[in-house]
Amino acid sequence: MGTAIPSAKATFISFPTRSRRKSPQIFPKSKDSLSVLSVLAPSTSVTTKDANSHNSLKISTHDNTIATTSSKTVYRDNWLENMAISYLSKAFQETTGIKNDTPGYKGIVEVSAEVYKKYSPTEQREIVLKVLDKVVPSFTLFVIKLMPQTKFTRELFAAFTTISFGWLVGPSEVKESEVDGKIEKNVVHITKCRFLEEANCIGICTNQCKMATQEFIKEKFGTPVNMVPNFDDMSCEMIFGQEPPAQEDDPAFKQPCYKLCNIKQKHSASCIS
Repeated sequence: MGTAIPSAKATFISFPTRSRRKSPQIFPKSKDSLSVLSVLAPSTSVTTKDANSHNSLKISTHDNTIATTSSKTVYRDNWLENMAISYLSKAFQETTGIKNDTPGYKGIVEVSAEVYKKYSPTEQREIVLKVLDKVVPSFTLFVIKLMPQTKFTRELFAAFTTISFGWLVGPSEVKESEVDGKIEKNVVHITKCRFLEEANCIGICTNQCKMATQEFIKEKFGTPVNMVPNFDDMSCEMIFGQEPPAQEDDPAFKQPCYKLCNIKQKHSASCIS
């Protein structure tokens, strides 16, 4: 015969739940609160996908448009990155006179969309140049322009861009290219441009980012830069030291807009001219 072992009831001990406090959001109180619009911290991002998505972009042969998939990057901006985003958004609104109460990065893109609807491509670029003049300290530009155009300078610009502007354009890395027969680390490869992905409009990309940035860096930094967006995967390359092609020869201005363009206006190459 076996010996019966009495069963004991399990006792559950409850512990008090830990309190969770939300981190305070800190924003600049005035336009002078953030002197340099760069954040020395990598931006955190997560890409979410629809299970049925092919995770690519397709060209439609029927209506000459680019169709996007439902893949979407979600950014988890820290308080310092939110501070920079708020500062840029405020400067953009002050320059354009367009008021927008949407917080965060989306507010910047919404103002960009309004600018795109109301102004010509040339006027859009002039507005962005004014915004950049407002947010970048003049003393900083003066010092940068004194720097000689050397391999060191080009590589410094590429490294600084990669480290400092993840909150604005998304994750990036430095790559090499050939300059005057020599290899330099002067290329910033943006994996998936945050601005293009959020705006989802090629016209906004080319007029308010590409052309304006190229002109600003050439004029204020004293060095040429060629921005080469890839509208298939939304990546982009900034090549410091390389002169960009004329607009009429630039492949970026020969692309049709996305089929699901957020502006919902023209969906052809003429949308960005």
